[in-house]
Order: sequence, then structure tokens, then C-alpha cells
Amino acid sequence: MSHHELILFTGGSGTIAIDKRHYSIKKGMLCYISPGLHHTFEPEAGPGGFLSVHFSCAEVEWSQNQWTIHEGMKQLMKKTGKQLMDSYEVEASFRRLTTCWNEKKPGYPFAARTLLQQLFLAIADNVRKQNQNFASSLKVERIVDYMQRNLSKHITLEELAELVQLSSTYLTRIFKESTGYSVIAYFNQMKIDKAKELLLDGDHKVKDVAHLLGFADEFYFSRLFKRSEGISPIDYYSKNVHG
Repeated sequence: MSHHELILFTGGSGTIAIDKRHYSIKKGMLCYISPGLHHTFEPEAGPGGFLSVHFSCAEVEWSQNQWTIHEGMKQLMKKTGKQLMDSYEVEASFRRLTTCWNEKKPGYPFAARTLLQQLFLAIADNVRKQNQNFASSLKVERIVDYMQRNLSKHITLEELAELVQLSSTYLTRIFKESTGYSVIAYFNQMKIDKAKELLLDGDHKVKDVAHLLGFADEFYFSRLFKRSEGISPIDYYSKNVHG
């Protein structure tokens, strides 16, 4: 084609090949096809659907006291295929644009251009949030790995926040969203899981296990263990080792 195209798949399955690269189709898959790029679509069995818009654009340049217009043939997006998360807003913008074009009410060309710009903004906003979520996930994974390697230590929230260069408040929020636990509750649960392994080995007393996992107070450790498992460490050992 001699123009740009955006395709948002709203259902179904199949494969789309763009410039010899293949993408699996499912709801929320956004494809961008630049001018002159060969593409084919292979649908699979079952109902499906997609929204599509074809458009042209131009670059306006101010140079040597005059305006110059260049046909916009270069690729506008780095990726030709991207799976959008929570694509509701993008799909809603797409439908407003296609409805405007299909109804062809007075002034629809200008309105369609405006709605196309709104669609671009919705896509950019979705990608930005997706990238932020990915970056946050990496930081949470780093925190969990650090905890795993330091089960014998006492770690503070401030220490972990400094590790990933985030505020304590923001770290608390993204950690809870990702794991369902607060930072300290998650770390304590990791300690309890390790404590169960140590107790089942049979070579450690409760006091020893508490100290190995960074608890200065074995009675606090026992209360924490019982709150998590419903029984004390001694009862856990007796139940699982002696039956």
C-alpha cells in the first residue's frame, strides 16, 4: 500500500505476516504497517474481528525562511506488532474514529483527523503505562531475589527502597500490586517457608532456626510462625516428622 495502516484485533486467532515477520493474533494485538510493506493475514477457525484505519501524513520543515512539506513515507512506529494490555481505551478510540468515518456526517474529514490524533495519544499512553509496569516488575523481581539471598539478615523497607532507587511509599505500592503482600510480610513469609525446611531436617532446634533466619527473639519467631501456619514450630515438627 502507498499509505500507513493501523490494525487492532478485537478477537479471533490467526497469524499476520508483516515484512517476513510473523505475529500470533489475539485480542489486543496492534499492528502498524508502513507504506510499501508487504503483509498477509491467515485467519484460523472461529469468530474474530479487527478495526483498521488507513492514513497518510506529511512532515513540515522550516528551513531558510520557508516551509517545506515532505511526504511522510518513513516508518512512524519502531515495532510493527505489539500486544497491548488493557486495550479498552485504545479500542474505544478506534471505534469512535471508524464510526465517524462510516457515518460521514457533515465535517467528518476534519473530525476523523482529530479522532486519529486521539487514537495516537491513546496508543502512546497505553504503551507508556505498559513500559512502566514492566520496569516496576523488574524492580520487584530484584527485591525478591535480594530477599532470597539474605534470609539470615534483618532487612528494612528503607534499605530495599534504596536498592532499587525508589521511595519507600512507591515501592510499597508496586510490591503489593505485584505480589499481594506488603514488603515485610513477603520477606517474613519467605523466612517461614525456609524455617519449615530447616525444621524438617531435624538438625536444628527452634532457637537455632530463629537465629539462622535473623530473628533475635525466638518467641517472636514462634508467634510469627503460628500466625502463618496455624501451629507452633514445635508442633509443626512433631506433626510432620513423627506423624
